[in-house]
Amino acid sequence: MNFIDYMIENKDQIISLFLEHIELTVLAVLLAIAIGVPIGIFISYVKKLNKPVLGVASVVQAIPSMALLGFMIPFLGIGTVPAIVVVILYSLLPIIKNTYTGISGISDTMLEAAKGIGLTKGQILFKIQIPQALPVIMAGIRISAVSAVGLMTMAAFIGGGGLGYLIFSGIRTVNNAQILAGAIPACLLALAVDYFFGLIEKLVTPISLQMQGKTREQVLKGRKKQKIIVGIIIALIVVLFLSTIKFDKPTENTLTVGSKDFTEQNILCEMTSDYIEENTDISVSRQCNLGGAQVVFSALNRGDIDLYIDYLGTDYTDILKHDPISNVDQVYQTVKEEFKEQYDIEVLNPMSFNNTYALAVRKDTAQTYNLKTISDLARVSQNLIISPTLEFVNRQDGLPGLLQTYNLSFQDIIAMDGSPRYTALMNNNSQVIDAFTTDGLLRKFDLVVLEDDKNFFPPYYAVPLMKTETLKTYPELENLLNTLGTYLTDDVMQELNYQVDELGRSPEVVAHDFLESQGLI
Repeated sequence: MNFIDYMIENKDQIISLFLEHIELTVLAVLLAIAIGVPIGIFISYVKKLNKPVLGVASVVQAIPSMALLGFMIPFLGIGTVPAIVVVILYSLLPIIKNTYTGISGISDTMLEAAKGIGLTKGQILFKIQIPQALPVIMAGIRISAVSAVGLMTMAAFIGGGGLGYLIFSGIRTVNNAQILAGAIPACLLALAVDYFFGLIEKLVTPISLQMQGKTREQVLKGRKKQKIIVGIIIALIVVLFLSTIKFDKPTENTLTVGSKDFTEQNILCEMTSDYIEENTDISVSRQCNLGGAQVVFSALNRGDIDLYIDYLGTDYTDILKHDPISNVDQVYQTVKEEFKEQYDIEVLNPMSFNNTYALAVRKDTAQTYNLKTISDLARVSQNLIISPTLEFVNRQDGLPGLLQTYNLSFQDIIAMDGSPRYTALMNNNSQVIDAFTTDGLLRKFDLVVLEDDKNFFPPYYAVPLMKTETLKTYPELENLLNTLGTYLTDDVMQELNYQVDELGRSPEVVAHDFLESQGLI
């Protein structure tokens, strides 16, 4: 599907995410201004604090945004709040620094003259210093606002919404049309924000400084037009915010369903939500595409979400830190008992599909080296480069254990996140990748999956997880999810993933159509 076709088919979703992105950005920038300007004014009076405050703001901005976001999740949970907080923190340095510079840059002669005519400190601040410093302050706000548009794309990483949802989803499914559908509106929004704050910057700049080559009348006429444009933009933003206010009383009978951040998980999130809503009187709030295993599990443990579908192997090795084993019954019983004991989390019956890890290669690579099993790969691994996911590199049931079990010794290990590893494989930048056995991209790129002949990978049957209190409140969920699980086989899940990854259909539509085709809704 090309970019134009994707935009037309998904225009409603793109517009919705675009408006959501505007709301998040505006809120973050307004709060950053409300915090940063007073701090800048304060340190311009208390000189001994300017270096420590600016130093702290500089250190915060030097921290990678994803790292800061990950640090915030245990304290602020998931959704829009941590994303807005992170954007605020990143926006403070230009605002504080320019406010301090603008206030401090006013000549002592002017201040002494103001004192001489009897103005108080407050009057000097609001009638002399702030008006004189406004152009410099607005320049800092302008920089922060434009940066905030780009930074806010990471809100999607933890279920906060915005255009980042399209960008992250497109990257993970190697869908360039989807990436552009998120990136281009974000770029246009950044340009619009820059233009808007540029107008305000001109409006607060003294007329005398704008008269280069112009008469006073020309400047005043231009300012009148600028005021009208700014007024219209502000009115549109106010209307946007008012339109999103919900006046309906929130219902207590609401369940929040979450998921990790890849295709299959998004399909399961949408499918589970639709199935529950259609067959019960429970309202469902969707928090799909939240992040990796630890992020989503922490969200469930904190109570930010009520239900999500995980995998036994992940729970057994990544959460409970056991060494990987291949006995399905033992893994299931251990996870069920220890989750209940340690976290008060219920593990329902496994679904019918086993989305375990695997190693995959191109067909020509398999033919060249006669590869059918991972043991075959061990013979020639020193000639090959592997591009595993970041999570696979850091899991005992992933690359570390695999290297030891099969005595693998790759020429190089180039870790990268998500679907870009498929691109690297097809471009021959690497020759081996990790994959999930139900991954639609395996079919899309017609790859060869190597047999795990030593049964290293533990079973990864999908299992619904929820807090014990949630199951007590909604006992009907157990039978409902057990029934759904019987329909989801390995072949079914790979086909559903393929429809999203290759055919460009949305997880919502794919999930809904499957439920309808099976008579489940």
